[in-house]
Amino acid sequence: MLLLLTLLLAQCQRPEEAQPPQPLLPKEKLAGLLAEMHLTESRVEATALPPDSARALYIQLHKNILWRHDVTDSLFVRSYRYYSIHDKDLDEIYAAVIDSLAIRQQRLSNPPGAPKKEELPNWEK
Repeated sequence: MLLLLTLLLAQCQRPEEAQPPQPLLPKEKLAGLLAEMHLTESRVEATALPPDSARALYIQLHKNILWRHDVTDSLFVRSYRYYSIHDKDLDEIYAAVIDSLAIRQQRLSNPPGAPKKEELPNWEK
């Protein structure tokens, strides 16, 4: 009886780590998508459209981003949900997003061939 009870309890235990859903976007691809989506969201907010128009525009641009990267909406949502449950993974993804956006900002602030601030005369800084 004790052996039967032990076997029953062993089968009721949850596995330590749930298996990721398949297919799942790699962290790097999800980070790239999120960076592009955050930039798009920022651009839409800058248009000063009425809220309903801005939302419709963002939804269309969001779909376009997914289409260009050959990612379905369900794959994107499933992957984001999986990584959001795993805090460490989501932290890594958003660290990559922040790095990517910071690099883009730096490139926009200092285009190639433009003089750096330390090279400008004092009156141009």
